[in-house]
Amino acid sequence: MASIYKNLASGDKVSTRTLLHEAIPITGTIVSGTYADGNIKNPSHGMYQAVYDYPFLSSSANHIFDITVGIHESSPLYSSISSQQSKKKNVYNQMAQTLVGYDITGSILKFDRDGDLTSGAKMDNVFIIPFSRLLVKDQIKKGTFSMTLGCTTDGAKNGTAFGTPQLLTITDTSGSDQYFVNSPVGEYGILYATGAILNLPGNGDVTEAVGLLYYQAGIAVITSSVFSTLLDSSVEFDGVPGADGDAQSVDQLITGSSIQNIASAVRSRIGNIQFNNTTELNSTIYFARVNHNEFNYSTNPTYLTGSKVRVKTNSTDEPVSYITTIGLYSDDNALLAVAKLSEPLKKTPSTEFTLRCRLDY
Repeated sequence: MASIYKNLASGDKVSTRTLLHEAIPITGTIVSGTYADGNIKNPSHGMYQAVYDYPFLSSSANHIFDITVGIHESSPLYSSISSQQSKKKNVYNQMAQTLVGYDITGSILKFDRDGDLTSGAKMDNVFIIPFSRLLVKDQIKKGTFSMTLGCTTDGAKNGTAFGTPQLLTITDTSGSDQYFVNSPVGEYGILYATGAILNLPGNGDVTEAVGLLYYQAGIAVITSSVFSTLLDSSVEFDGVPGADGDAQSVDQLITGSSIQNIASAVRSRIGNIQFNNTTELNSTIYFARVNHNEFNYSTNPTYLTGSKVRVKTNSTDEPVSYITTIGLYSDDNALLAVAKLSEPLKKTPSTEFTLRCRLDY
């Protein structure tokens, strides 16, 4: 080490930000129960269902997302709910106050279809899918989210929901340049459904707003009407665990089944989910400038012998030192970070260096 500390000039430090992206594919086989639902965990409180990429009791299992349902008390379906009414309302209010916020009167705002919180169509009955931070990292990359929903027009059982499917693809197609910032948790985009939607005029490809995607929070909110208004009106949910076995519409499912049974039914209609996550890598780059008249000696005790510099043969020779380490210190000279060179760097009074140190966090 050198015997002195050198202060960094104002221009010797610069901060940068790098965004790293990773493709995250969640296949329908995992979501719909490749492991005979062994990868599905239903907590005892009954307020959501957790999905893992492997049987959840295994040490190698990773939590990938949850699924739950929320209903606002102003919904036409609210008074008809016969199962977990208060819990469904509480889920809606909890997620809405976190993701949407409050109005000027202190009331919780509803989930909105078009990003205009003060007006426009609202979503009273929603399915909420929070993705694991393991997958989302710092945020979902805008414009990369895609989810496939399927059903059959003949009310097929859950296990064959994609046998003769009517498919919708839900994407945040405009998320990269038309996202909103009026959420307490950051940026969000509108989810649009595209596909051969049989229940709308023209029977062709139609695009319709069906939900919201909160990028930093990693949460998708999808309106329940995607299974009634958009998909064919004969969409039915059957084989719901704990149900009587009769096929149900989405409204019957929401009002008459528990949250976890609803989650199982909706999950069976989810195909592939794919998005790119984002890891934000912040860096500070320090330029350590070594002038010709600096750091030409070492404080290492072995540098001297008999009060003479070991590396000099004659008294007229230039002193020589080797730079191996750079230390970054606080104002009170406390060592904060250490950078090691790949190999010792020879330093003499006739040479100068600028060493670039990068600190990532």
